[in-house]
Amino acid sequence: MINTTPFLVLDRSCDEAIAWVARQLNDLGLRAVVTFDLQVARIAHADCPCPHHGTDRCDCQFNVLLVYKNDSKPITLLAHSYDSKTWFSIVDTPEQPADPRLEAAIRRALVLPEVTILVEQSHAA
Repeated sequence: MINTTPFLVLDRSCDEAIAWVARQLNDLGLRAVVTFDLQVARIAHADCPCPHHGTDRCDCQFNVLLVYKNDSKPITLLAHSYDSKTWFSIVDTPEQPADPRLEAAIRRALVLPEVTILVEQSHAA
């Protein structure tokens, strides 16, 4: 399991949040590509219960995005969503280190004052 801390929380469904993130990154010349979609993967496993809702019919979602800048090695961005709220985190592990310059660009592109407040409040809880 990857241990990551969300740096961005949006009060939006995963699809809406990813679309917003992709636009923000695109405005800086970065490109985000979704490489994994939990709901697509679950199609073959209709009897898989949700760990948050306990049912197989829920709004939970998990996406993996690769964020590219020119020819640099991509950064992995994780999006986890349920109950119309989406958390984003960056993978930065010894096995998959994040380029500090690309990570800083991603964070700059996605930081909004109201988002920062929401993230700080969620860590205080």
